[in-house]
Amino acid sequence: MRNNRNAVIILILSPFFILMSMIASIMYGAKTIDFQTAWQAIVHYDFGNVDHVIIATGRIPRAIAAAVVGASLAAAGAIMQGVTRNYLASPSIMGVNDGSVFMITLAIVFMPHLTNSELIILSMIGSAFGAGLVYGFGSLFKDGLSPVRLAIIGTVIGTFLSSTATAVAMYFQVSQNITAWYSTKIQTVDPPMLYLSLPILGGGLLLAIAVSKAVTIASLGEETAIGLGQKTKWIKVISMLSVVCLTGVSVALVGKIGFVGLVVPHISRFLTGSDYRVIVPCAAFLGAAFLTLCDCLSRMVNFPFETPVGVVTSLIGVPFFLYLIRTKGGNRNAL
Repeated sequence: MRNNRNAVIILILSPFFILMSMIASIMYGAKTIDFQTAWQAIVHYDFGNVDHVIIATGRIPRAIAAAVVGASLAAAGAIMQGVTRNYLASPSIMGVNDGSVFMITLAIVFMPHLTNSELIILSMIGSAFGAGLVYGFGSLFKDGLSPVRLAIIGTVIGTFLSSTATAVAMYFQVSQNITAWYSTKIQTVDPPMLYLSLPILGGGLLLAIAVSKAVTIASLGEETAIGLGQKTKWIKVISMLSVVCLTGVSVALVGKIGFVGLVVPHISRFLTGSDYRVIVPCAAFLGAAFLTLCDCLSRMVNFPFETPVGVVTSLIGVPFFLYLIRTKGGNRNAL
């Protein structure tokens, strides 16, 4: 009963906090813009007003991108943790983000004239490639799919992919462009790519919610799920499809942002219980609020200069990651 009450509170209050965070994101930055000017930029846009241009072309797309990417990464992390029964599973640790970064780096170097839609597709392919490598290598070793060992393998594979991408970028002398792309892209989010990404991310979130009931059963264990008549292979395929869509498009849109998909699902599970029909939507709302707030904080850490939002999420995520390892150890059934 308490968990249901918490879920209702999250679903009611989260949109309010997301809206407040987005308003703060629009108003505050290197240049502070008052609320009245921001509102006028929305309802009566003036091409000749510099503040209106800043809001319409920079801050509104950035605020929207932070919210939808936060929701997407959190939902993807929740699905990954449920399907794999691995409390350390997340896009940033299991090679999903790094696979996308690797593929987009190759695309920028060898196919620099790709359209936004082609870049998004390649990013999703890279996400699937990175996840496949991690789980493929994990299955080769004894207990390789246990939480800590899989996290180690994911970190090694992710480091290899990102290092290879960096080496390729340096060799072809585009390292500055690549670094700017995956470290600060949320600050210069491309509005046409954002509008192209929204339907895909929305579809990925709907798919994650649709499969959440099956994920709840899968989280009980392989044998139990099969005993209840679940086709576990198909559930894993559909779940990974939603993860690839959510993560691949997010990385193509705003670059590599870590730990959102690790921290937020645990908070959602702690507050709402073990039913992924509730965990996934609550994680999406909390993720949107979390990343939008982190984006606001990234402007205050070294004001008036901006700190990459990934630094802020890492300051929160790394201690949380270490806390999980210390408290849950290598127990595969910790969820």
